[in-house]
Amino acid sequence: MKRSPLLHAELSQLIASMGHGDMLVLGDAGLPIPAGPRRIDLAVARGVPRLADVLGAVLSELQVEGIVVADEALGTDGQLPGWYPQALGIAPQTVSHEAFKQRSAQARAIVRTGECTPYANIILIAGVAF
Repeated sequence: MKRSPLLHAELSQLIASMGHGDMLVLGDAGLPIPAGPRRIDLAVARGVPRLADVLGAVLSELQVEGIVVADEALGTDGQLPGWYPQALGIAPQTVSHEAFKQRSAQARAIVRTGECTPYANIILIAGVAF
């Protein structure tokens, strides 16, 4: 059995196959998923699983060099949302929600969570571990 927190076999396999610059989108339950990227649907019920939980598990295996979030996800004071992985020390690129959806179409995969918080979506850009 794996020792890392991520146990979902399909998601773990995807991360193992990603290369430098590849994008992985983690989205809320309402994020539209275009036909191109692989779809990994984890949503079970409203709020299950939460975006923050899936994000934590993914970050246990994925080397990240960049992050994109929608402008609309920021608070009125420009604060990052509570689910944002601030411990990574990576300032996000922010784009409009419409631009976020367009960029998502270029991702290797989009993971749908049960999160029902508006604009709780994040693009993770793979880095290299060396």
